Amino acid sequence: MTVPRTLGELRRSDYSEQRLRTRRVKDELRENLICKLRRRQAIFPGIVGYDDTVVPQLVNAVLSRHNFILLGLRGQAKSRILRALTGLLDPQTPFIAGCEIHDSPYTPICRRCRDLVARDGDETPIAWLAPDDRYVEKLATPDVTIADLIGDIDPIKAARGGHELGSELTVHYGLLPRANRGIFAINELPDLAGKIQVGLFNIMQEGDVQIKGYPVRLPLDVALVFSANPEDYTARGKIITPLKDRIGSEVRTHYPATVDEGIAITAQESWTSRDGNKLVVPKYVSQIVERIAFCAREDKKIDKRSGVSQRLPISCMENVVSNAERRALRNGESTVVPRVADIYAAMPAITGKLELEYEGEMKGADNVARELIRTAIAKTFDEYYETSDLQQIVQWFDLGGEIKVDDGAPAAEMSETLRGIQGLGDKLAAVGVKGKDAPEVQVSAAEFVLEGLHAHKRIGRSEERVFTKGEKMAQPRRTERDEFGREEPPSRGRRGFN
Repeated sequence: MTVPRTLGELRRSDYSEQRLRTRRVKDELRENLICKLRRRQAIFPGIVGYDDTVVPQLVNAVLSRHNFILLGLRGQAKSRILRALTGLLDPQTPFIAGCEIHDSPYTPICRRCRDLVARDGDETPIAWLAPDDRYVEKLATPDVTIADLIGDIDPIKAARGGHELGSELTVHYGLLPRANRGIFAINELPDLAGKIQVGLFNIMQEGDVQIKGYPVRLPLDVALVFSANPEDYTARGKIITPLKDRIGSEVRTHYPATVDEGIAITAQESWTSRDGNKLVVPKYVSQIVERIAFCAREDKKIDKRSGVSQRLPISCMENVVSNAERRALRNGESTVVPRVADIYAAMPAITGKLELEYEGEMKGADNVARELIRTAIAKTFDEYYETSDLQQIVQWFDLGGEIKVDDGAPAAEMSETLRGIQGLGDKLAAVGVKGKDAPEVQVSAAEFVLEGLHAHKRIGRSEERVFTKGEKMAQPRRTERDEFGREEPPSRGRRGFN
């Protein structure tokens, strides 16, 4: 069917239905959401871990035709959710061609479009908006002005057109009017100065804006959505109480509740599908990378108010793959398989994303990151092994065995070296590795076993990645007791004094 290009053609098309002509954007979001719910379609594709928590609250807000705010720490997909709201808009929407505020062909609100329709009638040219064209986003900063958001009177327009300053034809529209018949999002709302937040009152309550001191009123049709970090209320600013009162729903986001959810997000967001060699990321590597973030969120040395962004495991995984890719390219290997050593090599992607408390600052970001990696290795190791089942490997080191696992060495070379560790090859089946698997896979699994034993302090490892005999824990001093059960110090004779 030919897309209407004039107002007359539009009136003769299916879009002439009264419901579509008068429907406001919040009703449009609601109706399209209802259709998705009835068809059991995904409401926010690509948003993982919010199905039972955040998404139901967002659905309620849209069904209620509310303006809403997302509250959450950094890296909790707030901006992504707001941008996904365009999926609830119509595939295309008509507007009067050339209009800066995307006026409705049936009920134009700006002076230019009203004059144009009155003059040209059914020949008024029509253009169409895609959903992405109807989404306007602004990052709130302290230097944002009312003119940026609402608009201003342009004296140059007035002089060139011979208009009075109070005329609607002299208006230079801000971002909010340009979002008319769409969605306007403000990220980090507390950073917006209080006097600028006041400028949002009218559009949220009465549905119009006033520009300067002139009687220019625009009854805009817009859905307002916001995001904010709760900690920013006191750190950089706050949302003024009257504005909070006008926001219909407050939805709190959160970090992934389980490691598996985190792995799914990291796999979806990280850039690992690269042109080059085949990539195989072992499950235990993904689990370790994800657990680093989980451990960091619980660590007392890390500022919980700042949070540990989900970008940490995403960036870390990309660095892990890059280090493994570099090794494969240097050694001419056809398969890229990350090892635990590659996680340590990815520390630059970890340290910059941690806000440390005083204790952490004293210890140093690198040392804190190493502790997190080691803790994550130990927890992941416990999912696959009991340390008691690996006693044969521990004994090999206790009897003087020593081996250097070079993270840059070719897999074939390291595979031959690791075969010398008694009992190690038999234990790789627990992580799904078989004897016929590629050397890259076997070496990665073997190193995971050694790193797990080191994390549990059963074997030792130097900074040069030389695995050796572990340090035995000091045995508690035995004490003697007299006939009444009181503790007696060891006799002087036993201490070598006669």
